[in-house]
Amino acid sequence: MVKTLRSLRSSCKAELWRLSLSNIARQKTSAASESIKAVAIYEIVKGVGALLSAGALWLWHSDLEDWLATATHSWQQYFGQLFAPQVDSVVAIAQRASQNWPLFLLFICAYASIRFIEAYGLWQDRTWAYWFSVLGYGIFIPVEVYYLIATPFDWFKLFIIVLNIIIVIVVYRNMKRKGLI
Repeated sequence: MVKTLRSLRSSCKAELWRLSLSNIARQKTSAASESIKAVAIYEIVKGVGALLSAGALWLWHSDLEDWLATATHSWQQYFGQLFAPQVDSVVAIAQRASQNWPLFLLFICAYASIRFIEAYGLWQDRTWAYWFSVLGYGIFIPVEVYYLIATPFDWFKLFIIVLNIIIVIVVYRNMKRKGLI
């Protein structure tokens, strides 16, 4: 009877150990896919942001100058000089866009489409999306480092480069885990 209880106890321990190991492996797998889904959500947010800017350009291309002046004044009133270089850059781009708005609208929609396609591929765990993401983010890192060094320091630029490096690392690690590299 004692031997039976010991045998049962040891087999239960072995089974629990096996289940805990498989649970750990499952958690590692889900954590990796969750990180890729986070990158996909980031891509969706970028695509939606692009479509919103395309909609704004479509609706207000004729009186964009007035709208930009009002938006810039409101921004400075509520936030002061926070992100002032980025606001000035967006205003300059929008002014150029208002002069040739159909072409800019086409570029913005193409950009949004690329973001949505990449998000779909990452969410569906497609190999091409991993490569597209690593190359798409990785190719801009040297340019961003150059602009970070060559232009006056800006926390926003630093945030963007750190975010892009994190995305490349996350996607690269998942590629390595899947055996794509």
